[in-house]
Amino acid sequence: MVASVDFFPTHLSLDVSEMHLTDEQFQQLCAANSDLRIEVSPTGELIIMPPAFGETSYQNSDLNTQMGIWNRKYKLGKVFDSSGGYFLANGFKPSPDVSWIANERLVGLSLKQFIPIAPDFVIELRSSSDRLLPLQQKMQAYLENGVRLGWLINPQDKQVEIYRLGQALEVLEAPTHLNGEDVLPNFSLDLTAIW
Repeated sequence: MVASVDFFPTHLSLDVSEMHLTDEQFQQLCAANSDLRIEVSPTGELIIMPPAFGETSYQNSDLNTQMGIWNRKYKLGKVFDSSGGYFLANGFKPSPDVSWIANERLVGLSLKQFIPIAPDFVIELRSSSDRLLPLQQKMQAYLENGVRLGWLINPQDKQVEIYRLGQALEVLEAPTHLNGEDVLPNFSLDLTAIW
């Protein structure tokens, strides 16, 4: 097991691919360290993240609030915050900053565990300690697992990268709003609190 601290400057990455960490062992690790966000990258690295700084926490809260208000009005699915975790088909175990799953895909699933399907939609908000390339790789991994729409919000460069399943990447310069397209009907995200 090799520790790497340069993958994310304030994150710890451990190569656990040789250990074959089971889903149950991963759940136990998360439960024993509930004050940390822990993910497994698509390449098998265990990524341990400290709690977010105040600015990122506020921005994440704002993004989740907007999604929650929209979802409460239209009742089309469920919104999950960054403490929600997923077990995806290729071993990727992310906890996106914001995610959403349509109701019809949740039928028969227990939410009393990590979610075993890819969300329909994700937002990743780049914090001041995040390197861009690993987040872009994470967004690609979401698409590979079936996420239909994803937004990588990058306050440092005042950009939003839009990831769509089966389509080319689109980059917007400091948009004030984002449209949820056909994935999130009638949703418009106000980004004025981010810039």
